[in-house]
Amino acid sequence: MKREALALEVTSVVLGASREFLAKEGFVELLPVILAPVTDPLRTTPEWATITAYGHTWYLTRSMIFHKQAAVRVHPKIFCFSPNVRLEPKERAHTGRHLFEFVQLDLEVRDATREDVMDLGERLLLHVLSEVRRECGRALAAWGREVPDYTRPFPRITWHEAHREFGEDFEAELSRRSKTPVWLVDFPIDQREFYDREDPDRPGILRDMDLLYPEGFGEGLSGGEREYQGERIRARILRQGLSLEAYRPLLALAEDGLCPSAGFGIGVERLVRFLCGFPHIAETRLFPRVPGEHALL
Repeated sequence: MKREALALEVTSVVLGASREFLAKEGFVELLPVILAPVTDPLRTTPEWATITAYGHTWYLTRSMIFHKQAAVRVHPKIFCFSPNVRLEPKERAHTGRHLFEFVQLDLEVRDATREDVMDLGERLLLHVLSEVRRECGRALAAWGREVPDYTRPFPRITWHEAHREFGEDFEAELSRRSKTPVWLVDFPIDQREFYDREDPDRPGILRDMDLLYPEGFGEGLSGGEREYQGERIRARILRQGLSLEAYRPLLALAEDGLCPSAGFGIGVERLVRFLCGFPHIAETRLFPRVPGEHALL
């Protein structure tokens, strides 16, 4: 089997297994939002993709974080396979794990805690790995890749512990040294976006997490609890140096009443890259969008 066909088959199983698992957990699927009047600020990706239509500026969604917060007012458990456009610096073409157009499995749970969605994320990942092993194990083995078998709970380490132990490049070093997925938790408030909830008992620490794949494949899941109170969101927007006017739609939703919630996003292509053992994430897509590179189609 060609590598391109292998990537397609593994991707298909990842999508199907995820849908199957989440349906059994009581989730409903949202159709994705491509254009929005407001989107994720993402401090690490400063350039925005926009269009002008009907007298307004529309952003190509970088994530569906705000739509998820709105959606759990309607249903307690939602998920979406969300296409995202993030105009990454062209230097990130060489990381092996960045595309500027990709798909996230984005989910949110009303009244959930970080620990609730960490438990969910572990069970979801192990289910997906099991299905890929069953459906694609032989094809992957022909390319020298064995689907790993892990047990839960996965180990966890705080941001500050990882920084002390591994230095500035702690995420990459921790991923390289790990033999199992590992949770990175308790990010400092100025390391993440304004919508990540500050721990009420530990000022300056967020109730959030990343899941790092082992073998050096890096971050594959990111999420946490959300700020949902209008005054807290307003204060966090200002702390991040952003415009209140730019986030007026979110503030209006908060005034109308947002719910406590927690959730995460899993990059589909990053998961497929990890499962297949590909050196570069571009190999997971037939029509990849690599930062700084032109595309034929």
